[in-house]
Amino acid sequence: MIRLEPRRSHSQAMVYLSPVLAIVMTLIVGGIIFAFMGKNPLEALYTFFILPISDSYGVSELFVKATPLVIIAVGLAMGFRANVWNIGAEGQLTMGAIFGGGLALYFYDSQSVFLLPAMLVFGAIGGALWGAIPALLRTRFNANEILTSLMLTYVATLFLSYLVHGPWRNPEGFNFPESRPFPDAGLLPIIYDGTRVHLGTAIAVFVVIAGWLLLSKSLIGFQLRVVGKAPQAARHVGFRQKRMVWFTLLLSGGLSGLAGLFEVAGPIGQLQPSISPGYGFTAIIVAFLGRLHPVGVLFAGLIMALTYLGGELAQISLGLPSAVTGLFQGILLFFLLACDVLTKYRIRVGSVATKGGAV
Repeated sequence: MIRLEPRRSHSQAMVYLSPVLAIVMTLIVGGIIFAFMGKNPLEALYTFFILPISDSYGVSELFVKATPLVIIAVGLAMGFRANVWNIGAEGQLTMGAIFGGGLALYFYDSQSVFLLPAMLVFGAIGGALWGAIPALLRTRFNANEILTSLMLTYVATLFLSYLVHGPWRNPEGFNFPESRPFPDAGLLPIIYDGTRVHLGTAIAVFVVIAGWLLLSKSLIGFQLRVVGKAPQAARHVGFRQKRMVWFTLLLSGGLSGLAGLFEVAGPIGQLQPSISPGYGFTAIIVAFLGRLHPVGVLFAGLIMALTYLGGELAQISLGLPSAVTGLFQGILLFFLLACDVLTKYRIRVGSVATKGGAV
């Protein structure tokens, strides 16, 4: 009989080294998979992980891809620390794009300097409102936020599709399902000439710093940690769990909505049926790979952004399917969870001993 037995104590160093081990194991298994696909493993891994950032433009694209991942993952990490499981960041991202993008479309001929700041606010509000729905359902009806937030993702996606196919479709767009291009006043300024690195990237760094200060230097950060690690102790000292549910879902929803606005006001420049390759779901991996810490999330976001760039290049250079990106992300998540489990538990083989003797 094979079973998991809790360790009496576990190495704190392994808690932080397990993401590194998971990445190494992912590279090894990835090389084996490439070999089975008839590709040179070393060449394929080089194409996937090194070639995309071999020049300055590739590095700049890495920052562009990492921006929404980092912003979303910081918010999710706060909730996960308090055992609030927001799985619907993709939907909150979409609603943020709709709210902020809708403002740009309403004032599509405006050149006001206040348009972009207003779009940022509307984007955050849109995501926060979508996060408020599972918060209300959990605190009022004890509904599982994993299911409610996830299902709302598909509602948001279908709502966006309806808008760009219907009332918000560009009348001069030759019937393509897309909105009008945003006015110049509604686009994020480029902060590095010759690239697509925009203001949202700088804001992502600010979000990381703010998240670190909130988590480590504030009372509410202390409450998040206590509610997550010792809920009974938190109730004993008067920390209200429902308040933490509302705070974390509104925070993560607002940041996800902000990330969605950055996508449509940055690289895309308009509303389209698909504005994200799954950033909201990938950010879950980023949060855990970064050990639920804002600074760790920053580095984890860069790693996961590299999988998107590498997947695109592998399709072009090696003729690999688009699913290779999701494959690597899934393998990384598997090994990350496996390392976490083995850090806290040991594998035992044999019968289970009872008070009356061995069984």
